Parts: sequence; C-alpha cells; structure tokens
Amino acid sequence: MIDWSREERYKPIEEVSKEELNELENAVKKCPFRQGYHIQPITGLLNDPNGFSFYNGEYHLFYQWFPRGPVHGLKYWYHTSSKDLVSWEDHGIGINPGDWFDSHGAFSGSGIVHDNKLHLLYTGNTRDENWIRTPYQCLAIMDDKNRVKKHSEPVINGVPEGYTDHFRDPKVFKKGDEFYAVIGAQNTDLKGRVVYYKSKDLINWDFVNEINTSLKDFGFMWECPDYIELDNKGILIFSPQGLEQEGDKYANIYQSGYIVGKPIDLSSGEFNHGEFIELDNGFDFYAPQTTEDLNGRRILVGWMGLPEIEYPTDKNGWAHCLTLPRELTLVNNKLIQNPVKELDELRENHRYIESMINGEERSFDGFDGERYELSCTFKDFSEGKVGVKLRVSENEETVVYYDVDNKKFTLDRSKSGEVFATEWGTTRSTSLDCKELSLQIFVDSSSVEIFVNGGEKVFTSRIFPDKNSTGIRFLSTEKCSIKAHMWSIK
Repeated sequence: MIDWSREERYKPIEEVSKEELNELENAVKKCPFRQGYHIQPITGLLNDPNGFSFYNGEYHLFYQWFPRGPVHGLKYWYHTSSKDLVSWEDHGIGINPGDWFDSHGAFSGSGIVHDNKLHLLYTGNTRDENWIRTPYQCLAIMDDKNRVKKHSEPVINGVPEGYTDHFRDPKVFKKGDEFYAVIGAQNTDLKGRVVYYKSKDLINWDFVNEINTSLKDFGFMWECPDYIELDNKGILIFSPQGLEQEGDKYANIYQSGYIVGKPIDLSSGEFNHGEFIELDNGFDFYAPQTTEDLNGRRILVGWMGLPEIEYPTDKNGWAHCLTLPRELTLVNNKLIQNPVKELDELRENHRYIESMINGEERSFDGFDGERYELSCTFKDFSEGKVGVKLRVSENEETVVYYDVDNKKFTLDRSKSGEVFATEWGTTRSTSLDCKELSLQIFVDSSSVEIFVNGGEKVFTSRIFPDKNSTGIRFLSTEKCSIKAHMWSIK
C-alpha cells in the first residue's frame, strides 16, 4: 500500500519501478467491477474528458490520468481514438507534464483543428517550494501521426487581475476568423466565474472579459466551461462547485449543468440567459465536454465520477470511467441528450416482450444479464408507480421508477451492491410529468445510464453489484402495459 505523500503523488511515471506497475496492473485486472464497453483507465485514476475533437478521420478523446492509483496527483493526458464512437484504441500518454509551465500536472483543456493539425489548449499546473500554485494556459500540437509536441512556453501567462489561482480548463472554439477560449475561474471574492480570451493564431491571446451572467453568487468555482451554439441560441455548460442542495436539485457534492440564452456578445461578454439546469440527475456525472463532428452533430462525453468521493474500485488500484457519447439537441431551451446512434452496433441477441402487469413485479425469460441495453415503454397507467429493477438478486437491486401521483422520477441505489458515498444520499429524483414512460437503459458491469422519455432527463450512476445479480423485474403498483426490447452488448 503506497503512502500517498505529496512526494509520491507527484513522482513522474518514468521514476516508478516496473514491479510496482506490474503489481498495479494485476490488481486492476482482478477487479470484478471492470467495465465492458466504457472508456476506463488501464490503471489508476481517470477524471475529466479532454481535447474531444474530430480530426484526421477519427474522434480523438483524451482524459485526465493519474497512473499509479485511485488518487489525484501528477496528471497526464491519456489519448484514445475511434472511427465510430464505439471501438476505442489506446495510444498511451498524449501530454506528459514536466516542463516548467506544467511541472505539477497537465490539467484539463480542449482541442481544435487548425492548419491540418490538432491544437490542444490545456492548463499547466505548477507549484513553488512553498506550494503556491501558478496556472499557465499551454499549447500542444498533434500531427496526423498522433505525435504531440508542446509549445515552448505558455500561450496565456498567469492570471488576470481580480481572479485567484483557481483558473483552468480552457475550452477553445472559433467564431468568424477568430479563436476564443473560455476559462473556468474564481474571482477574488471567491465566487465562480467564466472569463474568455481571443486569438488569431492560437498562440497570441488577449484577455477580453468575464462572461456577464445573472449568477453572481453561484458556487465558489466554475470548472470545465464549454460554450456552444445550437439553433441560434448560446449555451454555456459548466460545473459549479459549492452549491447548496435545493430539494431534488444539486444533491451531489458538485454539479454540472448549463444556461441557455441569446448568443453571448463576444465584444462585451453580455449573456442574457435562463435558469441553470443540471445536465444529469444521477449520482456520478461531472466535467462534460462537447465536440462537433463532420455531420454537424454536437456530441458530449462526461466523467462518470466525482471529485472527493471514495469508490469501491479504489481498493483495486483504479477509479472511474467516461460516459457513453451523447448527441445534444435543443428543444424549448432545454438540452436533450441521447446515446449516439452508432452504439446500436454493440447490440446482439435481441429479445422482446409485450405484457400487462397489475400491482406486481414480473420477470421474463431471457431478460437478465450483467451488460446490456434495455429499452422499455410503459403505457395505460393512471396512478401509483411504474418502473424496472436492474441487477437483481435476493439481496441486491437498482430501482428506477416513475411516481405517477407525485410526478417524480427516481433512481434508488440503496441496495445496488457495495455501498459508498451514502452521506450524499441513496436516491436521486427529478420532476417529470408524462402520460407514458419510455426508458433507454445501458447497464455495464458497474454503471447504469438511463435516458428518460427520449433524453428529456438522464440519470448516470456507478453501481457495484455482485456478478450474480443479473435479474430484471418490471413493476407496477397498479395496472399498466409494457413493451420492452433487450440486447446483450458485445
């Protein structure tokens, strides 16, 4: 067991013995909770998705990686790529920290294609001998052979006046002939903010302004900002830290969500917008990042995990995974999220049932498994509760249900296997008003992703059941009809 002193956390991987790495790999391989079809670290800790881009005929996706264990330490960018958003190829370390401007980690950032190369803008984390932090915004450029070379110095030096050293996660986009980068920040009043810079060439950047929102007292830090435009609307996605829970809202340690309005005035920073809406109502979702592909789709991937939470896989030397890719659309100023169509390629062994259930729980032949996609529709209900239990055994179950009378949808993981983070509760709920309920559910070895009514709501969560907990039960406290399709996943 490593004593995670500061020195150990910031030891470069080149200085780690092969024996330690082999021992760690073996521990990870023995873990019963390794995922089957989600991006996960080979060892150690994965967190924020970074540099998500379509370049040279492939989707490129990096993630924050600490290779030596399930703790936060010296962060690398790990590189994966895919031609279809389904099969991902590992390329190893994409950005290796260690220069003076990223001596204590290559923190999060983004990518954009320019001059036939992928330009990666990221935060270089540094600490001095008194452990005082100075963040730099840095540039690395990847060619069509996946070779990455860092720019010799930061492209944004230090922090503008009025902000603290919590200044990170640049997300770059292009508008007209100019590049812009939104950066997560904390002002000197210790309030979360987003600022932005502009550039002609991705190397010389000028500070423009803070994005002027109506959220003046909304957490102490805004991480991982992302600005996109859909249907002539501006959408600012960010992850605020420090929100107090309000009923069913803001129930996790930290949140991720968005505000929608007229496109931001990039000359002044003015943004007239509506309320903050959480992107995901589950337990484990944070730091999402989007990209636009050749077909004009806006695709989102998030970190299926949260900071400062211990997970059951920690004891096996690894933690966290990424969500499945989701296509975003805007309907009535709300983001709708649906799994990308390419995920249909994972399907095999189709099963189908159609039935009535009345005040009971029912299981059906062939409807069970550890990894699968389940699509079900409930109709003809007028009261009570309807839903489904997943990963069921005598002592375990993960329950999702709609409370018709209270117009509320709930995920209950109180019996989902190994318990963790119970100080943040064991259920998540959100308001929902519907005459019929459709669910598209992806279950992996240690996760569920639930898309409700065509992506109107999404619940993403880690669960840690026994491998023998494979049952599925449909439930209705009153009368209702159900139709369900199920596929095993390759």
